[in-house]
Order: sequence, then C-alpha cells, then structure tokens
Amino acid sequence: MFPFELLSSEASAANLLEQVRWREGLCCPRCRSESVIKHGSYREYQRYLCKDCDRTFNDKTGTIFAHAKIGLDKLLFAFYSFLRFNTSIRQLDAEIDVSYRSLRRRVEQFARTLDAPSINLVGPVEIDEFYVSAGKKGRERDQESRSRALSKRGRGTYEEDKPPVFTLVDRGSDHRYVVPAKSADEATVRLLLDNHEKESLTVYTDGFRAYDPLDDDESFHREAVIHGDGEYVDGDAHVNTCESHASLARRWLSPHRGVSKDKLTAYLRPFQLRRRILRKPGREALKQIIREVI
Repeated sequence: MFPFELLSSEASAANLLEQVRWREGLCCPRCRSESVIKHGSYREYQRYLCKDCDRTFNDKTGTIFAHAKIGLDKLLFAFYSFLRFNTSIRQLDAEIDVSYRSLRRRVEQFARTLDAPSINLVGPVEIDEFYVSAGKKGRERDQESRSRALSKRGRGTYEEDKPPVFTLVDRGSDHRYVVPAKSADEATVRLLLDNHEKESLTVYTDGFRAYDPLDDDESFHREAVIHGDGEYVDGDAHVNTCESHASLARRWLSPHRGVSKDKLTAYLRPFQLRRRILRKPGREALKQIIREVI
C-alpha cells in the first residue's frame, strides 16, 4: 500500500524524518555531542541547539534534504514512487508539479547517496553479463549523433556506448548484485569474485571466454553451460537466475529512455535497494528508504 498518511503534508513527512533519524538518540550532526536541547522551530521542523559547539540544527541538517526548495513530502513521494513503481522522472514531474530539472537533480543525488553494495560471497555463485545502450545522454557532443543500433555484431564495449553489466547471484546467501563495468574481461571477473569465504568457490558460468581462466585457478571450481551447444542446464550448473535478474534490470532502465553511461552505476544502485523493500509494507519501505540516505 502507498503510505498516503505519511506524505499527506510536509508536517507529517517532517515527523517521519524525525522518528527515523533520531531512532538511536538525538545528537549533533557536526560534533556528535548528545548535549542537545530543543531550540524553537524552523517551519515544520524542530530546531535544536548543541551545548558543546553552540550551533543550531534541525532534522534535515547534514542530509540530502537540507536546503531543498522542494517540500519533504514531495521529495519522499518522488523517491518512493521511483523505487516502488519505477516511475520515470518525467512522470514524477507531472504528478507533483515540480520542474523536471530540479526533480532530476534531486533523484540523481538520492541515487548517488546510496552505498555501493559490499560483495561478500558464500557460494555457490552464478555470474553472467549483459549489455545496455548507455551513451552520452544529456551532454554536449563534439560529433554527430550516432545510430542507436550496433554497427556490427558481437559484444558491446564501453567505448561503443554498449557497456557490460555483470549480475551475480549468491545461492548461499540469496544476495544478488548488479555491477556495471568498463570491460568484460578476466580482470573484472576476478575482481568481482575475489571476496569469498570458502577456499574454493563454486562458480556457475556460461561459455564466455572471460571465465575460462577460472578453470586453472585453485580458488575456484567452475562449472559451465555452453549456450552455443544448446546447453542451458546441467544439474545445478546454470545461469538462469542471473538472466532473470538481468531482464528485471533492463526493465528498470527502460522508463528512463536511455541513461548516460557515466550515470549507469547511480541508476542501478536504487534497483538493488528496490529488491530489499519489495515485500515490505509501504510504511516500513519508506522508513528504510530514509535510513539509506541519512
């Protein structure tokens, strides 16, 4: 359900922010002192005074909500709709009557604030890659616009505006990761699989040659299915979960009508947060969204 009661006004949104931000106790965001007293108010927000550094602050100080001209209720509505319903920024602009430029800047700031996923693999692990069209959207070009289709067959590259994105599925922990990369090569694969608990990590792959060096490495036990030979499942060996997750990632990027390749990481981090809030009720999902960015 959509948490209408929490976003019905800026005052209710401010009350929610206060509850989430100070859930472990009130402290100064500058010097971390707990010697804090209430000190009037700032619009709908409680104002505080730190006795140690003698400076005032409110519930938004030091967060991405500080100095925002857009009301907190509208910002939280935008972040929630962006994550829960994969709403495009253009549609959000129409829904909450905020300029597209201001809203895009705030949504992209929200995406950049999210922490990068920490990959710690238990195993066994599926790994696969897919390619997305991500060029120079929104930037000046020093050459004519290119055709959207690839000019030649084969795998795309970052330089050709078709960067690779790796998907990892850890069957042991049920964690899933979506990581954009500049190249789909052995070095990238080893970097993604490097942090694992067991001495020999079982890795399921397809027949892409970048995974071949894993066969000669004692740190990994590779089992591959060769799609070119019509092989897709061999006992436990398959990358079907990766391919399913990749299809969801493509759908996530689709409403935004092309994402600049230098912003691809920022747009895929909210996709991973979306999975964590997917089965949560609206109130709890909104609280988690706030916790992620303060």
